[in-house]
Amino acid sequence: MIGLLASSATLPPLPGCANLDKDVHKLGVKQKREAHVSIIVDPTGPVTRIGSAFVGFSYEKSALSQKFFIGSNEQLIDLFRRLGPGILRLGGNSVDRTSWSVDSTGPADHRILPSYIDALSEFLQATNWKVLYGLNFASNTHARLADEAAYATHSLGSRLYAFEVGNEPDEYSENGLRLASFTYHDFISEWTAYATALRRRLPASVLTGPASAWHEDSWTVPFAAQERNRILQLTQHYYRGNGQSQSSTLDLLLAGDPALPGLLQQLQIAVRSCRIPAGYRLSEANSFYYGGATNVSNTFGSALWAIEFLFLNAQYGSAGVNFHGGGSAPGYTPIADNGKQVVEVRPLYYGMLLFSMIGLGELRRTKVRADGIALTAYAVVSPSKTSILIVNKDHKSSAVTDMAFGVDAPVATVYTLAAPSLNSTSGVTFNGASLDANRGRFVNAPDRVDVTNGCISLVIPPVSATLVSIK
Repeated sequence: MIGLLASSATLPPLPGCANLDKDVHKLGVKQKREAHVSIIVDPTGPVTRIGSAFVGFSYEKSALSQKFFIGSNEQLIDLFRRLGPGILRLGGNSVDRTSWSVDSTGPADHRILPSYIDALSEFLQATNWKVLYGLNFASNTHARLADEAAYATHSLGSRLYAFEVGNEPDEYSENGLRLASFTYHDFISEWTAYATALRRRLPASVLTGPASAWHEDSWTVPFAAQERNRILQLTQHYYRGNGQSQSSTLDLLLAGDPALPGLLQQLQIAVRSCRIPAGYRLSEANSFYYGGATNVSNTFGSALWAIEFLFLNAQYGSAGVNFHGGGSAPGYTPIADNGKQVVEVRPLYYGMLLFSMIGLGELRRTKVRADGIALTAYAVVSPSKTSILIVNKDHKSSAVTDMAFGVDAPVATVYTLAAPSLNSTSGVTFNGASLDANRGRFVNAPDRVDVTNGCISLVIPPVSATLVSIK
């Protein structure tokens, strides 16, 4: 595990970091209680590599008919660009109710017109993102699916990452889209027929799948083995639990899911053994399904959860995560909208943003002595910089932290993500200032801290995440 707490008996002295506590940088935060923490970046080699487009969004495909993803939606474009190049996945339950139409027939709220795809193309060009484009599997014809895919291929060009045929087919019988007797064998027979029809029309089309809700043992892993020569990437969905359940609390979310490492490892083994070119991706994920848990999924705690969730995915070789969102309900969406424009930047977005700021590079192990507080640390090394991201979930204790980077530089830049409490649904700040939702920009510049012999000593406030980088 990365960022696991190590006992002081196993943690060697921090080289060159002696007596730095007297010069500790306080970051202007009032202290409640202090714990002494040591962090060393392990120089022995990478665990894995964090690649491009790791952080992404997932939206309902019906958002196309709302004309949300258009080239003139400047607020949304700025917020996407802030995360760097990424992958927008369009799917969700609505994908299997959409109907491709070139003449405006069919229900307006689920109709996909050529003009919607053209507008999406303009949006993707403006953001420098690509799209994982969902196609209706549950209620479509081979010809109509191929027609839509052909137009999308033409209009989107290089901004088309791949096609995803269907959404959570392992839940079709539960959702009334297939009979109760519908099995994986039925699904794979149908999916193969669709894929064959698509490839007949578009021989160079790129496919992913199966976008399972869960059932990784009986759906996702067998799919990888059977379709290894047809898919670019294996896709799986993940949620911690049911957003409508009283047990779906912030404490449960922040405690982590003990089953998640096993799930990710299973996917990692599957793509390696089957030689899936682009590995696996959680193409739809978030805290709790059914839109999230009110006053849990929209709190600052979700931002800290997202950071740790993303690093855990990276540790097990994931190609990335698409956080599902959309709308303005008090749930899990990173960016709240009214169907046309952005109305609020939620805490979860801030967590995604801080993770993306660490950049591409090798994920290294960290040796941490956390003095009994809920603190984790992650290190990423690239040719241009070394960064440590520290998450302090403790309600009361600041962490007086000595960090050994293993490389030296005159100064480090520091961004601290904070909020009044884990339960806060607003008041999230970077270095004391909020993100300008209108333009996706920071008001405050990063702090700068002196580096001594490759070491830094500073205070990590309670309920916060801090990114420290040296170049």
